[in-house]
Amino acid sequence: MRKKMRWATGTAGGAVAVGAAALLASQAVPASTADSVAAVKAGVTVRTDKGVVRGTAADGLRTFQGIPYATAARFAAPRPAPAWKGVRDATEPGKVCAQPPGYPIGKPSTDEDCLSVNVTAPAGERGRLPVIVWIHGGSMMFGMGDLYGPNRLAAGGAVVVSMNYRLGVTSFLTHPSLKESGSLALDDQRAALRWVRQNIGAFGGDPRNVTIMGQSGSGFSVCGHLASPASAGLFQRAIAQSAPCSTPGNASRTRAEAIADSETVIRELGCDTAADVASCLRRTDIDDLLEKYGSTREPRPVSGTPALPLPVDEALRTGRFNRVPVLVGVNHDEENGMILGQELATGKPMAAEAYEPAVREQFRAKADAVLKRYPLGPSAGRTLAKVRTDATWSAPVLDTARALSRWTPTRMYEFAEQDTPWYTGSPKPSFPAASQHMAELTYMFDLSLFEKLTDEQAALGDRMIGAWVRFAATGDPSGGGEAAWPRLSDRRGQAGWHVQSLTRGAWKRADFVNEHSYRFWSAAKH
Repeated sequence: MRKKMRWATGTAGGAVAVGAAALLASQAVPASTADSVAAVKAGVTVRTDKGVVRGTAADGLRTFQGIPYATAARFAAPRPAPAWKGVRDATEPGKVCAQPPGYPIGKPSTDEDCLSVNVTAPAGERGRLPVIVWIHGGSMMFGMGDLYGPNRLAAGGAVVVSMNYRLGVTSFLTHPSLKESGSLALDDQRAALRWVRQNIGAFGGDPRNVTIMGQSGSGFSVCGHLASPASAGLFQRAIAQSAPCSTPGNASRTRAEAIADSETVIRELGCDTAADVASCLRRTDIDDLLEKYGSTREPRPVSGTPALPLPVDEALRTGRFNRVPVLVGVNHDEENGMILGQELATGKPMAAEAYEPAVREQFRAKADAVLKRYPLGPSAGRTLAKVRTDATWSAPVLDTARALSRWTPTRMYEFAEQDTPWYTGSPKPSFPAASQHMAELTYMFDLSLFEKLTDEQAALGDRMIGAWVRFAATGDPSGGGEAAWPRLSDRRGQAGWHVQSLTRGAWKRADFVNEHSYRFWSAAKH
């Protein structure tokens, strides 16, 4: 019998964690032939390869939620979902995949058979539209597809698909006896992409024009699919937001690293001495698995396998990846939210005297050079956020775009808007969050985590949605009355490192190299 989850909610990652919530599930609903015919006429049913689904229609959009794309036995690769009879209700999100309490971008759950997709499509006869497959973020530990309201993005002229996929311990626990576990998140996402190829035409999408899109942890998933021969042909373009994939270890890890990361968990579960380790792990209660794995890991898929032969950074550097047009981007102030989150957790701004020790702890032998380059400003927190943004995000994302551009058409952006929504219901921060991590997402998705957009902010969101949909349609985000957006070209040197600055003003080339001390951080790597 499944035990009740026994964690208490608290704060993590600088934001108040959500409490346990009711888990919504899709279910098969029988219907008469007359009901089915009426529903078809209303335009809210679609026949998939497994059966008919009934969704909802409103405001010029059709929405279908919780459609199973595969089944998920514990530590096993995804298998085809069974067919159903009658009309399956697709008006509620599917089960949230098992995850611990923690960030507000997730929900505590113990559900393991949780693989479902959501589809939002413009209503009416509009021909085959480009398809955007959104892979939710959350450090590959938290999250669910339905958190990100896709209506505005779909209304921009695309069929938008999101998914739930296995996370954390249920995806990444690795042991020689678990033959299929270690990268199940990518395997699940790949199964969802196969579902899209098979079914999306029935929803008005073009199965030959699919863009995968992810941010942060799911941006690393996008890079994983770029590097995976098993994902070849399942998508035609890729968008990786806030994902410095060319940094070694960011987007993948070796099998030895994955096994070492799992050893403590397996030992604490008491399965390390079992005659059959795999059977022991499969019998273990899901609550125990989640508790021992914890909430602070950031696991990654395993390289050195047929599905991911090379580490992702090596694949991108050497050109051995699926060469499709790529849009890569980063936010101007990525680390602001991390620092401000710590302030929310402690109830006070970072003290000035804490700045230097924080820099020395992170940068060690290079700390003197960093402190000289980034002297303490009026706000210790803001100064440290600037250091960490440049070192961890800005410079490495430009490295990633440069690596990709040597082999495939690549464009890069920097989201640099300064007047952005703050977290709903949170105290006012000690300095502006500006374009913090995740800030761009609320301009494209309806996200209750953030305050409602103002009219000016919504107008910028419309412009960004236009660019993203144009990229999904053609591989080029240019147009829509915006300034030209050239490709980034590493072969031309710094002159070719074009980064488009996205703000409510005119879009233009960012002074990215100078503003983020790119040369300094490039030299600091050696």
